[in-house]
Amino acid sequence: MAIATTKLQDLVVIDNGVIQLTLTNPGGLIRGIRYNGIDNLLELHNEDLNGGFWDLNWSEAGSAKTRGKFDTIEGTSLRVIVENEEQIELSFTRTWDPSVQGEQAPLRIDRRFVMLRGCPGFYSYAIFEHLEDFPGFNLNTTRIAFMLNKDKFHYMAVADNRQRYMPLPDDRLPPRGQQLAYPEAVLLVDPVEPEFKGEVDDKYQYSCENKDNRVHGWICFDPPVGFWQITPSNEFRNGGPFKQDLTSHVNPTTLAIFVTSHYAGEDLLLKFQPGEIWKKVFGPVFIYLNSVSDRDDALSLWDDAKERMKIEVESWPYSFAASDDFPKSNQRGAIRGKLLVHDRYITEDAIPAEAAYVGLARPGDSGSWQRESKGYQFWTTVDKNGYFAINNIRTGNYNLYAWVPGFIGDYKFEAALTINPGCDIDVGELTYKPPRNGPTLWEIGTPTRSASEFYVPDPNPLYINKLYVNHPDRFRQYGLWERYTDLYPEKDLVYTVGVSDYRKDWFYAQVTRRIGNNAYKSTTWQIKFNIDNVVSGGTYTLRLALASAHNSKLEVRVNDADANPPLFSTGVIGGDNAIARHGIHGLYWLFNVDIAAAQLMQGENTIYLTQARSSSPFQGIMYDYIRLECPSTNS
Repeated sequence: MAIATTKLQDLVVIDNGVIQLTLTNPGGLIRGIRYNGIDNLLELHNEDLNGGFWDLNWSEAGSAKTRGKFDTIEGTSLRVIVENEEQIELSFTRTWDPSVQGEQAPLRIDRRFVMLRGCPGFYSYAIFEHLEDFPGFNLNTTRIAFMLNKDKFHYMAVADNRQRYMPLPDDRLPPRGQQLAYPEAVLLVDPVEPEFKGEVDDKYQYSCENKDNRVHGWICFDPPVGFWQITPSNEFRNGGPFKQDLTSHVNPTTLAIFVTSHYAGEDLLLKFQPGEIWKKVFGPVFIYLNSVSDRDDALSLWDDAKERMKIEVESWPYSFAASDDFPKSNQRGAIRGKLLVHDRYITEDAIPAEAAYVGLARPGDSGSWQRESKGYQFWTTVDKNGYFAINNIRTGNYNLYAWVPGFIGDYKFEAALTINPGCDIDVGELTYKPPRNGPTLWEIGTPTRSASEFYVPDPNPLYINKLYVNHPDRFRQYGLWERYTDLYPEKDLVYTVGVSDYRKDWFYAQVTRRIGNNAYKSTTWQIKFNIDNVVSGGTYTLRLALASAHNSKLEVRVNDADANPPLFSTGVIGGDNAIARHGIHGLYWLFNVDIAAAQLMQGENTIYLTQARSSSPFQGIMYDYIRLECPSTNS
């Protein structure tokens, strides 16, 4: 069947014989998706958010807040870009002008919807543009959201080991639900289905890193139908491959998020100056629908969705997108090379940087890619021999960045790279030399940019999400920060090198201690260690790699718990909220502290690590890795 487009007075309907998509005209809000006998997969009766839509959150220039005004994007004109037997592409545009100052984000926005003949789904992408006569502002968030029919979709799948029947939206509302200390978290005290009683529901428990966030969605059992959001490329998402974001959650809701500050903070906001010229294409993403005849086979829809995801990834960049702002494969370039890593205190010669992440992002300092949102990023991993290749890179100017699991710090290839259509750049053999001044005296943890190897406590039995009981992601349980006070009610953590085991004795986050109702105290952790012979006149180096920080100040003292000022202070850092939002990491930080030999003693020594901020239970840091190096052995 050929694709048909029908324009009504205030609606436009696209039908390819498999699905029927209904949008407002000229707004471009999705009001209906008909598929496999279900008149509408979407929910239109919610009090606040209905159907499917693109939206954004924005703030006036100069704001440091990560949330501002929500704007459900509605077009003011509709154009048919492509209309033939094989494809329909519709464009809904809106351009800012001074009459909407303060009401709309100053952008020109072109949202596209594409349907292909016989395809069980549709694609959507958008071109955001800030023009020279537009005022400055902050873009905090943009996404596509789908509110699914709450009478149909009850089973959610985010990963092979992260899927379950979900509570109902009404279960989150009083009196059935009780809001907990963090607003998005709700204790289900009287859910409609008794099996959920006593569980905690929080959308952040289903967050996912960009690199793993390829497909997620919901399953309906009557009839057995799946609704899936597939993202075939991460090139347009902000923050790089380890940036975490929301996926699907109760309502039932499915999201395709392109820009947020989640698990990062203000650094990830897109801050535009007046007249700054900028354009970016978000997407396309694919909304995939599937079905089976027997409801007993309904869960197989997840496996089918994963297979379809692989097909979409292999088809990237799509050839059908009609916008000139979305380059086809032959308009893109490629790079390749070999990455080695050399830490002379571990191996005599450089070795292949196996499993390292290598990527292109906008020019900046080493590690700047994790705080970058305006440009595109392209990432891959290094094979066992050190080789890597990145294809289908958009034209532009980039730096090449990398980090190597097992080694601290960030690599940056100093030469800028210009990608032109059809280029294939061989950068040759590159060697990363991670920060190192001398041999290791002792270390705690492993350099993975995550606190996952440290002690993650059992949750309070009153705050359980059953999905994460005996689960590798046990850190996703609610309220784990409170367990620190339970374990250390009066005295803080003391870790003895050579005796303690970081997997059991190093709490996953250095948080505040509760000392009363809404009262908290800063915490000081101790690392005790022995030095047989202090190198007189030498300088020892303390490496502090942090996996997360939220409104915290880390102070370092050596052998004097009351030293004022401390030997080192980070100042107030971080806004990633990873502790409250059940993440095992946020942004990565690396601090290097010099310790003069005169401050150390032969025999027992103590390093005091104080997290000095204490106004909230959610303040704290997560360590990735700590190492004390002896002075250099070079003559």
